[in-house]
Amino acid sequence: MLVLAGRVPWLGRLPGDIHIQRGSWTFYFPLATSLLLSVALTLIFYLIGRR
Repeated sequence: MLVLAGRVPWLGRLPGDIHIQRGSWTFYFPLATSLLLSVALTLIFYLIGRR
């Protein structure tokens, strides 16, 4: 995903992504990005498998 993040500027910065920063501690979980990629890959593999 890091390779794609440089080419697609909005990837990893969607409204549902969780980002918590407290002092020097940072927690980041790309929830919305993960769901979007999962749905996209599921559709792609479904369409490829229908043949």
